[in-house]
Amino acid sequence: MRPVLKIKKTHPDAVLPARASRGAAAFDLAAALDAPVVIEPGKTVVVSTGIAVELPSDETVALVFSRSGMGIKGGISLANSVGVIDSDYRGTIQLGLINHSETPFRIENGDRIAQLMLLGVLLPLVVETDELGNTERGEGGFGSTGTK
Repeated sequence: MRPVLKIKKTHPDAVLPARASRGAAAFDLAAALDAPVVIEPGKTVVVSTGIAVELPSDETVALVFSRSGMGIKGGISLANSVGVIDSDYRGTIQLGLINHSETPFRIENGDRIAQLMLLGVLLPLVVETDELGNTERGEGGFGSTGTK
């Protein structure tokens, strides 16, 4: 049986998340605004999507990612890089957007502003240990595997 993502509109103009193409891995999230918002250079604003969600199970997480076009063309990204929506959160999804460019960026009601991806969550038993298994890499850190 196909999982169900339940959506509750918390703003009358909210747009339901939708995949832009058959092969899209994530759902587009749109702004739900009473008036346009301008993000000034170097500033962060919170933009509402006007929706709340109920994830398919407590072993599901919704991750929010920036839209590549907004980042590359407009310098707009999520302020926290990736948003995490836990399975027990029922509030309106709001996004902190930051303007990395030198030009103000205008967001209108209904503009697609981010992407929502659902993933399964592995919930292991956490056990403290004095030993970890060996690997070829071992404790090698940044750059330890080379560049090519």
